Amino acid sequence: MKGIQYLVDDDGNKTAVVLDLEEWGELWEDIFDILVSEARRDEPTLSWEALKAETLAEETPESDLQD
Repeated sequence: MKGIQYLVDDDGNKTAVVLDLEEWGELWEDIFDILVSEARRDEPTLSWEALKAETLAEETPESDLQD
């Protein structure tokens, strides 16, 4: 395939792949997103409401909270 190279070990077994990002960059982004999602599968979740409250608290300067 154009834009794809395989790295092989001494026995000729494919061990890695090199993708031409000019050719396959968008596909690689999709693959990477899936890999990240799978790696985070067992992490604890946070509800939208809790995330929004946490984000607002981080954005509010402490001086505003004391008034």
